[in-house]
Amino acid sequence: MALDEAWPGLSDVPRKSRVARFFERAEPDWDAVYADQLPRVYNFFRYRFGDHADAEDLTGRTFEKAWRSRHRYRRDVAAFSTWLMSIARNVAVDHLRSRRLHLPLDEAADVRTGTTPEDEASRRSDAAHLARLLNALPERDRELVALKYGAGLTNRQIAQATSLSESNVGTLLHRITIALRSQWTAGDVS
Repeated sequence: MALDEAWPGLSDVPRKSRVARFFERAEPDWDAVYADQLPRVYNFFRYRFGDHADAEDLTGRTFEKAWRSRHRYRRDVAAFSTWLMSIARNVAVDHLRSRRLHLPLDEAADVRTGTTPEDEASRRSDAAHLARLLNALPERDRELVALKYGAGLTNRQIAQATSLSESNVGTLLHRITIALRSQWTAGDVS
């Protein structure tokens, strides 16, 4: 039996668009979404803020907001990952607005790893150097770097999330990367 026979009048445009919208709004498998998108969202926040505890908290808030507003997701507008990263960006903005200046707590205990103290000191030094370079960037550039390297989004996904053109995203990221490499090298010489 054809769909038109089972549902008379399906050929008129308004009903077809309602049917199409119904199927387009089918809810995604949240377990699969969580497993697939968790590393991307978490890394976005880690690159953006650097604090693991904040990254975990903000990742949780992002998924909670996505779950609560799942009825607003529309497949015809954006991919689910793009929609989720838009929520993550809004959570990041809310976090920045609410953040008060306070002194960070020292790490409570040293965790034993397979690395030597020299390796760990070098890694921390490099991470601190990179953090200083990233913090010196304008807000938009930091956000682009966090979306690209922290969240692992493609230039197309970043363009959709930021309302920039895909080529503009690529050009900006290229320039940011060149500037960071230049500043990194200049930091090594001094």
